[in-house]
Amino acid sequence: MNIESLREYCLSKPGASESLPFGDETLVFKVGGKIFALTSLNDNPLSVNLKCDPERAVELREQYDAVRPGYHMNKKHWNTVLINGTFRLAELQDWIDHSYDLVKRSLPKAIQAGLENQ
Repeated sequence: MNIESLREYCLSKPGASESLPFGDETLVFKVGGKIFALTSLNDNPLSVNLKCDPERAVELREQYDAVRPGYHMNKKHWNTVLINGTFRLAELQDWIDHSYDLVKRSLPKAIQAGLENQ
């Protein structure tokens, strides 16, 4: 996955938006105004920070060398994933989906309902 396919996948989620709130180097993806993914536009290899259930976060870190505690994030709830070809694309998409779903579930019910209609 490259930056463009990561961007397309994240933006395919209902209600997803992108912005550069931390400067021109960090692309942020939000749903309902809350971050579910962020990536540096300059990293090589590409990496992405994703929200994760704390127990699952530890399991993923133990299972994959490319999954690490979230860089500049709450290490309990965020992972940094190095997109370096050591796992399948479907796994990364599952981790993005998980992050999106966690954030979406934390939104007020009215906002969640609006996302279901998109």
